[in-house]
Amino acid sequence: MVYNIVNHSESRLLFVGDVVSPTIDAGEMPALEGIIYIPDFSLTMSRSETLTFAREHLNKLFGEEYPKAFERSHVSYHQDSPEELALINYTSGTTGFSKGVMLPYRALWSNLDFTMRSLGANMAPGSNVLCTLPMAHMYGMMVEFFLNFCLGNHLFFLTRLPSPSLIQSACADIHPAIVIVVPMVIEKIIRKKVFPLIQQRYVHLLLNMPVVNKKIKARILQQVKDIFGGQLFEMMFGGAGLNREVEDFLRHIGFPLAVGYGTTETAPLITYSDYRDFVRGTCGRVVDNMEIRIASPDPANVPGEILTRGMNVMLGYYKNPEASHAVLDKDGWFHTGDLATIDAEGHVFIRGRIKNMLLSANGQNIYPEEIENKLNSMMMVSESVIIQRDNKLVGLVHPDYDEAKLLGLNNEDLKGVMEQNRQQLNQVVPAYSKVAEFEILEEEFEKTPKKSIKRYLYK
Repeated sequence: MVYNIVNHSESRLLFVGDVVSPTIDAGEMPALEGIIYIPDFSLTMSRSETLTFAREHLNKLFGEEYPKAFERSHVSYHQDSPEELALINYTSGTTGFSKGVMLPYRALWSNLDFTMRSLGANMAPGSNVLCTLPMAHMYGMMVEFFLNFCLGNHLFFLTRLPSPSLIQSACADIHPAIVIVVPMVIEKIIRKKVFPLIQQRYVHLLLNMPVVNKKIKARILQQVKDIFGGQLFEMMFGGAGLNREVEDFLRHIGFPLAVGYGTTETAPLITYSDYRDFVRGTCGRVVDNMEIRIASPDPANVPGEILTRGMNVMLGYYKNPEASHAVLDKDGWFHTGDLATIDAEGHVFIRGRIKNMLLSANGQNIYPEEIENKLNSMMMVSESVIIQRDNKLVGLVHPDYDEAKLLGLNNEDLKGVMEQNRQQLNQVVPAYSKVAEFEILEEEFEKTPKKSIKRYLYK
């Protein structure tokens, strides 16, 4: 994937970290002039004499350019225009090769302006921010980096792939004011660290007693906040819907959840709601400078494609006019490929991806993400994908092997648990969405750098 992006973008320099560096083969990127190793900014590969000389004599060249000192007068900012190309960010590649999204300055400004007013207003300058998302993720680039850089906050980057335990440890060290994570991480932390506490019988009883209910919820809320460093004013998630069981619990105790929905093509925001405006199951309401429309005869009840237009929308896909025309219509509407409904107050509810939608034998639309959301909240299920084989729905399930080990469950026990889950699942889904069988996968689902499951790999 790295080679495809570098070659397609015609990049001349590649910056790599210690994870990628040992695996990179420069021969696969013939147009590349150099590779720079981020930890020490050394030049690990160069095909340019000018680049090699500049890196080896950097201090000397800088001193010759600025013999007295580097002063404010030497700073000359680029004078951009709204429609000018600012950057190319590549899509996650959940359905195949990534596409290069051309984002203009207006899209970056519009997102930054909105987030500074909606998030920045609640953060004191110098706040600590934990950056869990990669820079390839537009949420990571815009909301974690651009926003907090402009606010003058302290940014802390993880040196390894984010796991629930690593994020917990980092939160304990830096006490962040805001954390932005993918739903899977929140869900794992809540299930492993919080649910065992509240599942004790006396806690359940106290939560249902009106006299002490508020005190118990306040105590549990503080315990959850402490897991994330104790200074959290808001946790923002996006990229996918939060598991309904986890979402209901966090809302019940008053945890400050914010949700954002968007795409790389909108840099990224389309909708957003903070904890004061958060509605169960929603992905928020349309952000400033954007319009939204659901392509459905009954948008409140019948899912349709999300169409959006406004300042956040891309210029098009780099070197791919066919793909650009396929998603940008003559009236400026960007066709997201996501299916949703919208209520009277403008809250948007994601139902799934058009490309993922399945058709039942009797012609009913099946949204696998809705089934997966229910399945992922069941016993011993870590993650899942619903597929269709011979007009039957099959659930591919990766169990929570850590939990199974703690309980002393073997593979046969897990099969029994999953069969029980299947029966329970089929009681809460429509008849046309019933799952015929489960298939247990020992390995986690393969994911994109943005932590989306590569669904096209699973048939």
